[in-house]
Amino acid sequence: MNQVTRQRLVDLIEQGVQGKLTLISAPAGFGKTTILSQWIRQTAYTTAWLSLDELDNDSVRFWRYVSKGLANALPTATGNRIEQLAHKLPNLSINTFLDALINELHTANQPTALLLDDYHVIEETSIHDGLSYFIEHIPQQIHLLISSRNELPFPTVKWRVRDEITIIDTQQLKFTLPESEAFYQETAGLTLSTELIAHLFYRTEGWITGLQLFSISLRSEADYEPFIANITGYNRNVADYLFHEVIAKLPEDIQDFLLCTSVLERLDAKACNDITLRSDGIQMLEKLKEWNLFLLPLDDHDIWYRYHHLFAEFLRNLAKRKHPDLWLSTNLLASSHLAERGLMDEAIDHAFAANEYIFAETLLSRHISNVLQRGEFPTLLKWFDSLTTHASLSPEMSLIYAFILVVTGQAESAGHQLNRVEQQFHSMEYGEARQQLQSGLLFVKSNLVFASGQFEQWFSFTAAILDEFLPHNSIFYNFNYNKTDPLVRRNAFGLKGVLSKDTEAIGKLFSNVLEKHGWEDSLINLYLIQSLAEGFYEWNRLEESQDLLHKLESVARLQQIPGLFVPNRITQAHVYWANGQPELSHAILEEAISIVLKLAETHWVSYLRACQSQLYLLQGQLPAAKKAMSILRISAKERPTFNKEFEYLALSRLLGAQHKELDALRLLELLKPQAQRENSLMCKVEISIIQACLQENLGQRSQALAALHDALVIGEANGYIRSFIDAGQVMAKLLVKYLDQKSRSDSLDSFPFTRVSNTYIQKLLEAFPSKQKQETAFPSPALIEELTRTEHHLLKLIHQGESNKQIADKLNLSVGTVKVYVSRLYSKLDVSSRTQALVKAQELQLLHAQQ
Repeated sequence: MNQVTRQRLVDLIEQGVQGKLTLISAPAGFGKTTILSQWIRQTAYTTAWLSLDELDNDSVRFWRYVSKGLANALPTATGNRIEQLAHKLPNLSINTFLDALINELHTANQPTALLLDDYHVIEETSIHDGLSYFIEHIPQQIHLLISSRNELPFPTVKWRVRDEITIIDTQQLKFTLPESEAFYQETAGLTLSTELIAHLFYRTEGWITGLQLFSISLRSEADYEPFIANITGYNRNVADYLFHEVIAKLPEDIQDFLLCTSVLERLDAKACNDITLRSDGIQMLEKLKEWNLFLLPLDDHDIWYRYHHLFAEFLRNLAKRKHPDLWLSTNLLASSHLAERGLMDEAIDHAFAANEYIFAETLLSRHISNVLQRGEFPTLLKWFDSLTTHASLSPEMSLIYAFILVVTGQAESAGHQLNRVEQQFHSMEYGEARQQLQSGLLFVKSNLVFASGQFEQWFSFTAAILDEFLPHNSIFYNFNYNKTDPLVRRNAFGLKGVLSKDTEAIGKLFSNVLEKHGWEDSLINLYLIQSLAEGFYEWNRLEESQDLLHKLESVARLQQIPGLFVPNRITQAHVYWANGQPELSHAILEEAISIVLKLAETHWVSYLRACQSQLYLLQGQLPAAKKAMSILRISAKERPTFNKEFEYLALSRLLGAQHKELDALRLLELLKPQAQRENSLMCKVEISIIQACLQENLGQRSQALAALHDALVIGEANGYIRSFIDAGQVMAKLLVKYLDQKSRSDSLDSFPFTRVSNTYIQKLLEAFPSKQKQETAFPSPALIEELTRTEHHLLKLIHQGESNKQIADKLNLSVGTVKVYVSRLYSKLDVSSRTQALVKAQELQLLHAQQ
């Protein structure tokens, strides 16, 4: 269909792309989608167009959809990274995902526009919050266009003040009189006088759908003037009247076709045939196009279509009101048709629309494992809420519902649901179905216990079934628990770093139960064993960790599951290093890299490279550490995001070894609030430990002890040991200073670090290798206070005969700052000149230290 070109609006959109956001807001039928299409055909911007519907009210689904659109529009390299990032949902939190997505968009140079059409269908608050954050932080070359029937459900004042938003509203979208004339003469092909067009224009108030409805009605009138003259008092509230006028004049078979097919959000010839039980779908669609009956193409091949939203709403309301049996039967046909084509999400929604709740539950049971893997839990909750409102769930589906409630943090509701399942379980006859339900109960109760900490309930439940045979439940026991993290203990399955005697006891017992029932190779058991191995390593129980790692190594599936294989190799490398076998550490990492390189997901290789760099640093091999890190192509100048925190922590350690402490501290300061937001105990401890060591090297003693304290509080609560040992000798010395300051305090209450026990600190110190303990325990008695690494470097430059100006240039400091550092160095050496300092340094053999 020829469209009226509305250049004034196209130009307005083009001007607005210099800002962050363009909002096109007006009721249905004002041509919002049409004007966006016209702009796309003229702009130089690369565009990603997303048409939204009610199914997109799920944060994971919504942002996956956005990512797919952007990935297709952007250059291949950036697009591939965005697609890989989207695959990490829902394992990444939406906040972390958005930070990472925005970072990737900063690497795209070409101007790109993301169009969200029909945003009014989105009601999920978390999506609104995420989109507002996304708009605020997108780079200048990315522009967002939103079309909606409503104003945006989040504040836009800050963008208005900064002139970063363009709003096109109803008044601007109304057709002008010249545009109305162009529509009737060029698009509708009607020969009307200027006076008649003016009459229709004023009656429709510039509403394009009204103009179009009149054009269709006029086709069946022999004399235009009397028909138009009888139109009085028209406004959009009588749109239904006009639709009725249009429908009433159509042949009966066309009316029936429209009513039946209106249930579909999108349609092709096959869908039309299946819904109408006819065989002329292609011909009917051609006829609707020919008659301009609000049929819009969705592709360039004239295969897929949709009805104009306002027209579809009218047809659906008409079917519900006048033909309720037809409405129900066509929705059921649509459900069966969509299920046959594998479009299960839409099929389930149509089953609900048909009030066929048993059929909806059947479809959901077939589809649920896919939706669980996608992590679209809000969608699942919506379906289950609909089912429980109108029908009684089967025990198996009730159990899955309880699991979803656990995963979404609704522990109390999950407990109530599980109680109902247990009542059903106890009333069942003995047999395979009962055992299958008991198998699922074991799994879901275990997840609830770990989420709520109700360990006693779990022990009492499992005690009665330890010797029973329980069949394998594939939905639960082969769920892939790790698609993103370098260690299992860093994600929700691994409790984000929480360790306790209870978690160890339950983990071991649960694994024993699984293995006793023949499920030793189930994914839940393999992940559980890996998580225990990582925990034992952190507790410095190296033999127990090694035993579990070897146990996993014998499983043939290990290399096929990177979320299990990579954490296993990283933990094994650390165990070898802790046992004094660094050559085995590097050999196992190199072997793992060669295996993982065959996979499409490169982030697993990045984790192994980061681990390599860390181990090289622990061995003092700085060049090798730099080489391993260089492959990751990350730098200190970037804004780190939590999806790459493992790599950025490795980089911060490397920067510290290169005397670039300030760069490293900047990265850590940006990562720290993200770790707190994600409540990752492991990451919070790592960040604080690295901060403490860096600040100690800079001579910032009080800040170093404060950061160390933060790590010790979490560490003692969870029994952490290796996190501190693996930080090296600087950490050992810091612990001694922390303990010394703590013990010399006049009053324990006056010391800010009293929450940490002396016993725990002593335990950490005793765990350090004997050489480090000896160096820590016997610092040079001739020094008033030990030199920092910066002061050692300064002393060497003095020994080389460098002037204060030359030292300032080499250390990137001002001459005044160098004088302060030199004065502090003299004070520690108890000298007053360069010559005395060099003599004292020679006596204490300081010029050979800190290489």
